Amino acid sequence: MDFRIEHEWNSKAVSHTPVTICLKPSARGLQMDVTAPFFNDPPAPSAPPGEPVHGLWDYEVVEAFFLNSEKEQYLEVELGPHGHHLVLLLSQRRCIWKECLPLSYEASTAEVTWRGSALLPWEYFPPSVDRFNAYAIHGSDSERTYEALYPVPEKEIQEGQQPDFHRLEYFKPFNFPVLMDEERKRSSLWNV
Repeated sequence: MDFRIEHEWNSKAVSHTPVTICLKPSARGLQMDVTAPFFNDPPAPSAPPGEPVHGLWDYEVVEAFFLNSEKEQYLEVELGPHGHHLVLLLSQRRCIWKECLPLSYEASTAEVTWRGSALLPWEYFPPSVDRFNAYAIHGSDSERTYEALYPVPEKEIQEGQQPDFHRLEYFKPFNFPVLMDEERKRSSLWNV
């Protein structure tokens, strides 16, 4: 499955080559490949590459959210161009109950593009994932830009509204079973 982030959070078109996300199954989990413009703004976190970074959303990052809409359980995966990542498990909107999970992730940067490749273990996904959204963030201060695969519709934007990636009502239906190994068992992580 391939996705292109072509809009900012408020439905305005992006002014650069869109971020692409490719999802494909493997025996050990879901492969998530990202190709994105490299802004190098803000600079890299001070943590060593390959480490989870709490607050990675404050840096240049691409995020994917996998939601069970009935129970509002979701997996949030954040990947940065400098090799940092953050994996969060949430139960109900914004309620993190597990964070900084380990992840096999590699990233590389070129002059104007970065690529990242992560293997998301099957056990990280909540049962019955049926909705999805993805985001990209870059820039600093007044130049901070928030992009969304499925943005808030322009007609629903209210004056003074800010970006909020946990607006689960804007996630779209997602046929997760076509990606998932049929032999996969229910994750012990989600026995909450």
